[in-house]
Parts: sequence; C-alpha cells; structure tokens
Amino acid sequence: MGIGASVIQGIKIGKWVTIGAGAVIIKDVPDFAVVVGNPGRIIKVNNNE
Repeated sequence: MGIGASVIQGIKIGKWVTIGAGAVIIKDVPDFAVVVGNPGRIIKVNNNE
C-alpha cells in the first residue's frame, strides 16, 4: 500500500494486492490486482502462478 493511500471502511482487499501511492479505494479489490488513482481503478490483475 503506497504512501497516502486511503481505503473506505468496509471495503475488502484481496490477497497480494498492490495499491499505488495516493489511491482512494472505494470498491472491493480482487486478489492479485494492481490499483491506482482517485478513485482507485484496477490497471492490472497479475497471474497467481
């Protein structure tokens, strides 16, 4: 989780998620996702292999 990132109460963050600096997470995030921006958006979902 990057510096200054925020997660709204009640939001679920999956396993091995990367959250960029300053991101604001307002929706649940699936496993292995990379999330950036305000509002947070998924830019990539890594393969778990």
